[in-house]
Amino acid sequence: MPTEAKRETVAELREELAKARTMIVSEYRGLKVKEIAEIRRALRKQDVTYRIVKNRLMRIAADGSVGTALRPLLVGPTAIAFGNDETGTAKAVLDATRPYARIVRITGGVLGDRAIGADDVIRLAALPSRDVLLARLVGGMQAPVSTLAGLFAAPLRNLGYALQQVVEQKATAGANSSANRGA
Repeated sequence: MPTEAKRETVAELREELAKARTMIVSEYRGLKVKEIAEIRRALRKQDVTYRIVKNRLMRIAADGSVGTALRPLLVGPTAIAFGNDETGTAKAVLDATRPYARIVRITGGVLGDRAIGADDVIRLAALPSRDVLLARLVGGMQAPVSTLAGLFAAPLRNLGYALQQVVEQKATAGANSSANRGA
């Protein structure tokens, strides 16, 4: 029969799973408590939660949500980074664990309800953030529209310039003819 502490842990893990869109799973075997605290501190600044989990309790918490994607990654001493921005979370985890790269091994991750491998996590970290990608998309969509608007406005603008020059020429010609009459 599970203890009350284990029930609370499973409930907390379910809450973390519900809040997070991205999970990066790593094996932390060989890290000291002080080093884990440093990783947590660095990740907390990036709005990422780093948690040491018992595999069995995590499997129970993940059943019904991301259990099928997460289950193969839960091998050995497991730490999971929970975050909401896919690329931001991956970058933060790789940056925070870089000083301990010989010890910490990224085993994979879960994006939404889909599992990805360790190599995919590294590739994901190399991508620009979601905000940058969205800004590039909007800029790419806006550029042809503004070019088209400029093309449509050009003939009207050119007509305006031509009419202005005609007015100036007539004014100059009128001033010259009145000056010639007076002389």
